[in-house]
Amino acid sequence: MFDIYCDSGANIPEELLTKYDIKVLSYVISVNGEERLCRNEGEDFAATAKKFYDDMRAGAEVKTSLLTAEIIAETIRPSLERGRDVLFTFISSGISGTYNQGLKAKEQLEKLYPDRKVFVCDSANASMGEGLQVIQAAKLRDMGESAEACAQWIKDNAYKINSYLTVGDLKYLKRTGRISATLAIAGTILNIKPVLRADGGDNAKIVFFDKKRGRKHAIEALAEAFAENAENPQEQTVAICHADSEEDALTLKSLIEEKGAGEVIVEYYDICTGSHVGPGTVALFFYGKDRRAADKPKPKLFGRKPSVQKA
Repeated sequence: MFDIYCDSGANIPEELLTKYDIKVLSYVISVNGEERLCRNEGEDFAATAKKFYDDMRAGAEVKTSLLTAEIIAETIRPSLERGRDVLFTFISSGISGTYNQGLKAKEQLEKLYPDRKVFVCDSANASMGEGLQVIQAAKLRDMGESAEACAQWIKDNAYKINSYLTVGDLKYLKRTGRISATLAIAGTILNIKPVLRADGGDNAKIVFFDKKRGRKHAIEALAEAFAENAENPQEQTVAICHADSEEDALTLKSLIEEKGAGEVIVEYYDICTGSHVGPGTVALFFYGKDRRAADKPKPKLFGRKPSVQKA
């Protein structure tokens, strides 16, 4: 057997962490200079998240930081000392540098514990896009699979987890530099709601996918993305995460159930990554078409255009 860890960005509900014996290392976030853990074991996460998003609406200054190699190493050291290997999954390396810190911790610890293995995985996702992978790895472990096999499953399937989201206010995307101030102002005036997704790049990022006039159409666009890209929808667990926008999350749940979704988890959005997209965000995560195929560059035609002969 081996122990499974993830960062708190995986957004896994408390009852599932307990059910599958998944250990969490929490990010720390600064709110108006006050440091807070993004996730506390046994806490009422919904209450914590709601307070955080209320603080953001009130204009709180929010700062995030990565997890260092030293913190990661100290977190998983007890597992190694008990003679257990470790599988640790992190938020996409295109969003945070924490994955690279995990690789440094792995190198340090495998020197200190040469009989133990540490498997570090890049989820190529955020929020429950990461969490769904961690849960599946735990299910495979409980079926008797090795840590190496579970790490390979994540590597093979990370880009098959599709992530789509829409935000409540463009100013948070402006603050993080994803859109210009001019576009944010124009979008707000025109009631433009962007639809974003995780891309298929080697260091996966959140990119623009579409834009819709009004919130209702943006939520519907998420459901349409599910209908077009989900594989075996009734046989998988789908996740919806919201940044204090439960009514819209439940609307989306109903829409995807109409399109064949089976089990659907609805949870508050992780407050570390949620700080970058802001209150009102609604995100959808599901197993579907490989994102790398959709983002593969189109072939270019080289050479001269054929000449046209005039009659």
